[in-house]
Amino acid sequence: MAKRPVPLYDFAAFGQAIKAARTARKESLKDVSDAMNISPRYLTNIENKRQQPSLQIFYALVTRYNISADKFFFPNRDTEKSTQRRQLDTLFVKIVNATAKEVAEIENSGK
Repeated sequence: MAKRPVPLYDFAAFGQAIKAARTARKESLKDVSDAMNISPRYLTNIENKRQQPSLQIFYALVTRYNISADKFFFPNRDTEKSTQRRQLDTLFVKIVNATAKEVAEIENSGK
């Protein structure tokens, strides 16, 4: 019995997104690869040569850089809004937490 043809997924967009996020954070290839216990060459190949990462590395990279995997699995959907929304939500939570901390410090200094 012949194997059914399975189209290969092009990981170019994923690699570009990871590289953009890594460079935006000013993280070197070595720093990230050391933190993730992978070789710098493997990370370079993912970013530049469309290498398919393992599922574990894919997951680690999208969670490390807070990138929605939806845009890679469902490229025809408008997922950019959800990614931007998540980033805004994260920023909003940081602002609320910082504000609450400041208010608590002000209240505690007056007692």
